[in-house]
Amino acid sequence: MGKTFAVVCASNQNRSMEAHHVLSKCGFQVSSYGTGSAVRLPGPSIERPNIYPFGTPYDLMYQDLYSKDPKLYKQNGLLDMLDRNRKIKLAPEQWSSDAKESFDVIISCEERCYDVICEDMTERGELRNRPAHVINIDIKDNHEDAMLGGRAILQLVQMIDNERITDLDEEMPNILEEWQKKYKYDILHCIAYF
Repeated sequence: MGKTFAVVCASNQNRSMEAHHVLSKCGFQVSSYGTGSAVRLPGPSIERPNIYPFGTPYDLMYQDLYSKDPKLYKQNGLLDMLDRNRKIKLAPEQWSSDAKESFDVIISCEERCYDVICEDMTERGELRNRPAHVINIDIKDNHEDAMLGGRAILQLVQMIDNERITDLDEEMPNILEEWQKKYKYDILHCIAYF
């Protein structure tokens, strides 16, 4: 059985879902999450975002935005993004210390999310004594950068999931160094425990 992966951004909409999409298409075991307090999507102005609780189905968000202003939300890419998301899973999920899953590798898409994950893993304690590599790759939150970031994450996951890797803990620094030669993202890395 291959390694298990989680990808995390603030709202489990754009960056984490693009990575979820490309990883699942390539057969990897992947889940995705958001670390925010709610799902925030752009609205008609910066002062008026669309806010939904985590667990609100992507399809309901799609229908809601379509009923409000189909032209605006088609033009800014939100309807296409939500259409992609609803084909992958039911609803955005919030990163939670109550979650039963554990992962070999957790990849966050911004430093604030990385901090939330690391803090949560520390507070959970090492109940199963199972290590997880937590990696942050700073990806701007727009559609184009999310697509580029998704491909970069796929490349990293392919390097990590290589059957020639016998000791991931020992090999991870070399993998990250090799990956960074091709992709110029700022990264953070630590090992946490489930």
